[in-house]
Amino acid sequence: MTNPPPAPGSLPLDDLRVIDCSTLFAGPLAAMVLGDYGADVVKIEHPRRPDPSRTHGRSKNGIGLWWKMLGRNKKAVTLDLSSEAGADVLVRLAQTADVLIENFRPGTLERWGLSPERLLEANPRLVIVRVTGFGQFGPMSSRPGFGTLAESMSGFAAITGEPDGPPTLPPFGLADGIAALTVVGAALTAVHQRDRSGRGQVVDLAIIEPLLTLLGPQATVFDQLGEKQPRTGNRSVNNAPRNVYRTRDGRWLAVSTSAQSIAERVITLVGHPELVDEPWFASGETRVLHADLLDEYVGGWIAEHDELEVVKAFEEAEAAIAPVYDIEDVLDDPQYQALDSITTVEDEDFGPLRMQNVLYRLSETPGGIRHTGRPHGADTDTVLAELGLDADEIRALRDQGVLR
Repeated sequence: MTNPPPAPGSLPLDDLRVIDCSTLFAGPLAAMVLGDYGADVVKIEHPRRPDPSRTHGRSKNGIGLWWKMLGRNKKAVTLDLSSEAGADVLVRLAQTADVLIENFRPGTLERWGLSPERLLEANPRLVIVRVTGFGQFGPMSSRPGFGTLAESMSGFAAITGEPDGPPTLPPFGLADGIAALTVVGAALTAVHQRDRSGRGQVVDLAIIEPLLTLLGPQATVFDQLGEKQPRTGNRSVNNAPRNVYRTRDGRWLAVSTSAQSIAERVITLVGHPELVDEPWFASGETRVLHADLLDEYVGGWIAEHDELEVVKAFEEAEAAIAPVYDIEDVLDDPQYQALDSITTVEDEDFGPLRMQNVLYRLSETPGGIRHTGRPHGADTDTVLAELGLDADEIRALRDQGVLR
């Protein structure tokens, strides 16, 4: 489905201006989400060192494909923040903004004369979101930080993988993505408070923390019981059966039995209703102790049937099941198509281009994709002219190397 640009005035955040001074990946992704819902996002990049996401991952005709999504709904502006003239321009830009997102190592902005104190003096209503690997203070705060380190240090990798295998990292930016969504919430929380108090503030977000929260009650369990969650492969430590099982025609299906009623339906469907009356079957915690037996019964039954037979039987039994998809399956799935989860937008380089749609649907102001990622520095002159810089001043900054 082709996604037309949203109508002017129909976006819920169109009264916010966001300055995105961040790179790779939590900050830019957060700014993208805010832009999807109407925020006027000004993306700041170094004139000679663009955001690495422009060339990160796969490309076509020399043009990075990731940037087309990550840079969508943003104005592309170049500015050398390490120069005095560039810092002065950023201060002027900050005077027009509601939120500034940055992810330089602690102390970098201060070294460039762009401390939060200076920015807040220029605009007391500004919300400054500082995204770093380890936060603004503490013994590791000055170290370079990436999502991979957060996935390792949070405990995620330790519980991911097969029991007899190594700790396993995700093959995508999980920690960065979770941090990005946290940044969105943090920024809007601070803006809400600003609208009540009249004053902005600084948000300190360490990428190592949001994923830690999503890992559940591990800290509390260890504190109270001294237990550490082990690696269990595709099994759960909280319920069983829960795994991926292969069908007769070679497809993988995921089964979940988080609810007791679902567990009873599944085990009855696969031909072992007698287990429902076993005392140990009455809770997920005790079913986990019999996961080998449950996997044998569920996996054995699924292995004797083709995918369509299994899915139909589970649907009729009102039990939870889903196929293991690759991206081609996602694009072909009728549910995703109905939701327009992968939408089509017009791109100046590639024409019709498919990418993930906005994260959630609002009934009155649903958000949308106004344009894909713009060329490096494409909107610099327009944005600076809006600040009151004339053509001669812009030319002088360009001659100094402050702009691209």
